[in-house]
Amino acid sequence: MDRISALRNVEEALGELERGETDLASAEARVCSILRTYATEYDGELAAWRASGDPAAEGVVVLAASEREARERVATLVGVPEARVTVSRRE
Repeated sequence: MDRISALRNVEEALGELERGETDLASAEARVCSILRTYATEYDGELAAWRASGDPAAEGVVVLAASEREARERVATLVGVPEARVTVSRRE
């Protein structure tokens, strides 16, 4: 999914919320799903990397060009420099 498509889908979810066609929880779930799809199906030089090994980092997903960069991004976000990272596989 490209950025423009993701933004359009988020805009649709917001519009449905504003028109009363959905509730906040459903809109939040839809936006989360859009972001997850965007990150795991990203078409570019970056890949989605999932952190593990420390409770604070467990399940954190970042986009990065390399394993080193992914570890640095996880460390910046959650303060865990020793977290393991693996490429999230597309399903």
